[in-house]
Amino acid sequence: MKAAIYNPYLDTLGGGERYTMAFAKALMAQGYKVDVEWKNTAIKNRLENRFGIKLKDINFIHNIKRGDGYEVCFWVSDGSIPLLRAHKNFLHFQFPFREVNGRSLLNKMKMFRIEKIICNSYFTKSFIDKEYGVESIVIYPPIDAESFKPKRKENIILYVGRFSQLEQTKNQHILISSFKKLYDSGDEGWKLILAGGVEVGVDNYIEKLIRSIKEYPIEIVKSPSFDELKYLYGISRIFWSAVGYGIDENKEPKKVEHFGISVVEAMAGGLVPVIYSAGGYLEIIADGYNGFLWKTKREFLKKTKELIYNHKSIRMLSTQAKLDAKVYEYERFEAEVGKLLY
Repeated sequence: MKAAIYNPYLDTLGGGERYTMAFAKALMAQGYKVDVEWKNTAIKNRLENRFGIKLKDINFIHNIKRGDGYEVCFWVSDGSIPLLRAHKNFLHFQFPFREVNGRSLLNKMKMFRIEKIICNSYFTKSFIDKEYGVESIVIYPPIDAESFKPKRKENIILYVGRFSQLEQTKNQHILISSFKKLYDSGDEGWKLILAGGVEVGVDNYIEKLIRSIKEYPIEIVKSPSFDELKYLYGISRIFWSAVGYGIDENKEPKKVEHFGISVVEAMAGGLVPVIYSAGGYLEIIADGYNGFLWKTKREFLKKTKELIYNHKSIRMLSTQAKLDAKVYEYERFEAEVGKLLY
């Protein structure tokens, strides 16, 4: 049995690309020989290094011919609807597209060839169903929970995410300015680490970040390997995110977090999330139960200080976060993919 996979964003090495490779491995577990379309086969090593996964038996080829000659095709949409030609076709949406003429007659005709439309969160689904007039399903991204084990914790606040202000407003600059206020208010025993991939065209943004952190215990880690990320998750105590701050998610849903895989990884590592309340984050974090949600910068710092000074609170939230991260283990993902195929 043969399966084909296409993701136009593969070289961005983000959460959606990890999802794609997890789907490929789930297909292999079902006995499929998997081909991934990408012109430069060096992408395999980059994916393995970033995500800590072995792709030895997955082939990277120049053209999967939209699934022609394959039993299964998994296609990540860029907003358009392809005419897929495999026996079973699955269309995946990473992004909550809107106002792309999704209900056109041509798109409706192409949809007849698609077995299921899959979204990465109910947040994404809410926009996709409305835009394209479909009833999609949600399969949450998986994590390897065993890889993210707590180590000897240090007073570190961590954020993991691409250095980007393009498709999503990752807002590392807001984290830096908030940490400076925290530090200047007397909490000098803490450190902030910002780790993430570097996109083309963000050099100026990163340079501004680097200039802004002088004389403060703030570290920027560019394009960390999977092993580096595991280490950072293991030693850190608190996970921050300001993704989507200042954005109207109903008008610009692509600019908030569509799910938030790094938050789940952090939870598995025993970190307590303090997360901006928007998008897919609301499906992961219950405020005061397994982390904190915030809307204003004042609330952001207040809830962080509660964790810094209330040791009982941080222990309880960390314990619950680790338990809740198990919901997203790879075995659950593989089982849900398996149900799609039969």
